[in-house]
Amino acid sequence: MKTPGTTAGAYAARLRMLLILAIAIAGGVPALAQATGNQSDIAAGKYLAAAGDCAACHTAPGGAPFAGGVVINTPFGKLLGSNITPDQATGIGNWSDDQFVAAVKYGVGHHGARLYPGMPYIYFNKVPAADLIKIHIYLESLPPVSNRIVSNQLPFPYNIRLLMRGWNLLFFPNGGDYQPDPSQSAMWNRGAYLVQGLGHCAACHTSKNFLGGDHTGQEFQGAVIDNANAPALVNEPNNGLGIWSVDDVAAYLKTGHNRYAGAAGPMADVITYSTSQLTLADDTAIATYLKSLPASGNPAPTPIAANDPAMLDGGHIYADECAACHNNAGTGEALLFPALKGSAVVQAADPVTMLNLILHGGQDVGTQSAAAAAMPAFGAELNNQQIADVATYIRNSWGNAGSAIPDDITR
Repeated sequence: MKTPGTTAGAYAARLRMLLILAIAIAGGVPALAQATGNQSDIAAGKYLAAAGDCAACHTAPGGAPFAGGVVINTPFGKLLGSNITPDQATGIGNWSDDQFVAAVKYGVGHHGARLYPGMPYIYFNKVPAADLIKIHIYLESLPPVSNRIVSNQLPFPYNIRLLMRGWNLLFFPNGGDYQPDPSQSAMWNRGAYLVQGLGHCAACHTSKNFLGGDHTGQEFQGAVIDNANAPALVNEPNNGLGIWSVDDVAAYLKTGHNRYAGAAGPMADVITYSTSQLTLADDTAIATYLKSLPASGNPAPTPIAANDPAMLDGGHIYADECAACHNNAGTGEALLFPALKGSAVVQAADPVTMLNLILHGGQDVGTQSAAAAAMPAFGAELNNQQIADVATYIRNSWGNAGSAIPDDITR
């Protein structure tokens, strides 16, 4: 047997490791030992990947799991979710643990390329490297899929990755691992870790400034992302979680339904691929943390008067088209048709999600039984004025409070 380090191959391996360390040091990324996988680590990594909702951005509709190709629309152009299967030519099969952690936790990709925050490293930065390595071990256990993805589809000048150095200086705090709050319970801290870190909930539920960074002071107060409304996660009484209990939030995360809402649109994917896969204890921990977030203090809108022409016309349309499923009281049918009364989506400041559901229809999570038909599309049946009127009626009935909808809804 040859002594280690005496062959040209061994010298080449040492040289590669030195280069990896040099890249890590240059990017300010701490070097880590390469971990080896076992069944326990693979199972843990699978669970953590679900908590991080990795499938949402890395599994295209109809595509192989984690093989990439998902379109991520941003105000600056389009990105594509990368192939994170262990294919060596088109995936991450030749990535070390160091390189994987550098990408996910610090936004430094293969060969030192700066990643865009479509990969939410600004939130994953709170996740300990040990957890990220378990995700890497799980991904390495999957079948490799050859699927070359050109992730950067942004137009000039946004396609210049070097610009991310300046963006990071402005919007990436790089505060390191989540630090538990000793004044809070273990459950609260677990929920905070999942929400702030792996779950990266702020990526959708915090509004962004003109450069795409989070608005300071508006954390979890809701936002419009890719033509969908992400409601507030704070305890707002009308368009947040104010009337929901911890159990209501946990049930929604676990099943997609509770007594107030049914998940549809992007949140339906989050529940299908992420929160429904978590233990009830973790969903309850998330709920515990979210219910501790104070309301923004912004005044609630004044409901539109019941005798307003839009309310009168909308009421007639609702009785004809909507009441059969959502009933006259707007409370829906448990696990079949979501409630409209008290719905944060219905009362959101920007009603884009509600309008999209009326125009184009949709299928709620967990309503695939024969008794529950998908939400039908009314875009061809009702004109803009009728859709505006029925939306205004729903947003201002049964104790709801939302602004009136103009009849120009073509946006």
